[in-house]
Amino acid sequence: MDPEVRQLRALLAVVEAGTFTGAASLLGVSQASVSRTVVALERALDARVLQRTTRAVSLTPVGERVVAHARRVLEEVAAMRRTAGEHRGDLRIGFAWAALGRHTVAVQRSWSRARPGTTLVFVQSITPTAGLVEGLADVSVLRRPVDDRRLRSAVVGEERRYAALATDDALARRRSLRLADLDGRVLAVDRVTGSTTEEVWSAAGSPAAVRTVRGVEEWLTAIAAGQAVGVTAAATAAQHPRPGVVYRPLRDAPPVQVQLTWWADSPPEGLEALRTLVAAQYDRGQAS
Repeated sequence: MDPEVRQLRALLAVVEAGTFTGAASLLGVSQASVSRTVVALERALDARVLQRTTRAVSLTPVGERVVAHARRVLEEVAAMRRTAGEHRGDLRIGFAWAALGRHTVAVQRSWSRARPGTTLVFVQSITPTAGLVEGLADVSVLRRPVDDRRLRSAVVGEERRYAALATDDALARRRSLRLADLDGRVLAVDRVTGSTTEEVWSAAGSPAAVRTVRGVEEWLTAIAAGQAVGVTAAATAAQHPRPGVVYRPLRDAPPVQVQLTWWADSPPEGLEALRTLVAAQYDRGQAS
C-alpha cells in the first residue's frame, strides 16, 4: 500500500506542533485519529518515522528523510490544486481565526456585485498560513508575519487590539483598558496562529505567565472559565462573541496589521481586485 496525502499531512503536523495533541488541533481532528494515521503511514512505508516517548516525539533517521519528501509531495499537491482552481468561479480565502472580521460580509457582497458568477469562499484552516501552503486556499488572511520566501504578502488594513476577559472579571466592568491593567495575569496565547504574544508588552510590565492554546475555541474556553485573559485583533471580537466572555478595547496596544498572502509564483486571478476591495473596506471602516 502506498502512502496517502492525508498521512503525510498528519506527519508534518506532528513535526510542526511537536506533539500529537498539537497536531490534532492543527488538523481539526482527534489525537487518536492523528496517531492512527501516522501508524498507517509507518505500515505503508514499513519503517518507523517517529520515536515516541512519554515526554516527547522526535523523528527517526528514516523519518528525517521521509519528511523532506513529504514536504515536496504536499507542495506538488498544492500546486495541482492551484492549477485546477484557475478555472473555477470561486476564490478561496483562508483564515485561521476570524476572516476579515466585521468587513467579511461586505467584502463578499461587493465582490459578487462586481464579478457576477464568482464567489469569495472563506475557508478556516488552523495552520500558520491558514491553508495556503496546504493547498486549501488561494489567498490567506494573516495577522502575523510569515517567513517563507515562496510567499508574498501585502498589508490591507489595521485592526485595534482588544482584551478578552471572563464576564465576572473585575476589569469587565470598565469600558476600555490599558495593557498595564493585564500585568500579572495569565495570558492565553496561540503561538501558531494567534495575533498577540507577550512581546506586545513593554519592559515595564508583562503577564505573570503564558498559557499556550491552539485555535480560537480553546482560547475562548480558557478565558470564559477565568483561567486566563486574552489579547486579540478586533476581528475576533466581531466574529466570535461567546457567553461568558467580554471584549474591551485596549487604548495603548499597537494595532494588528492585516495582510493578504499568496504564492509568489502563481498569484490567483483577481488578486489585485481583491487587495483593492479589502483595503478600501478597511479605509472606510477607519473613517466611520
